[in-house]
Amino acid sequence: MGDFIFDVETPLGFKVRCTKGYWENTILRKHTVLSNKLDEIIKTLKDPSFIRQSKKDETVYLFYTGSSPRWMCAVIKDRKDYGFLITAYPTDAVKEGEEIWKK
Repeated sequence: MGDFIFDVETPLGFKVRCTKGYWENTILRKHTVLSNKLDEIIKTLKDPSFIRQSKKDETVYLFYTGSSPRWMCAVIKDRKDYGFLITAYPTDAVKEGEEIWKK
């Protein structure tokens, strides 16, 4: 697995991965609330409640778990051979976009 902190299969049929450096130096610096939430992010990617496709970029997907009013969102980019985590955050608002998968 190299320096990947995770490499997981999604319900969309492709894997998503993230390096330890990106998690610590990008995700956690921006969203310190996620410091103990890595397992929740992995669960969100493996077993989401629903997935939306970004309105701005058709290769970006938003994976959600939880329920209103508090969701966990993991945003990934699909690069055909694998996907990578762009960001993740807790939210009370689901982004617009087409729902492409639902549990």
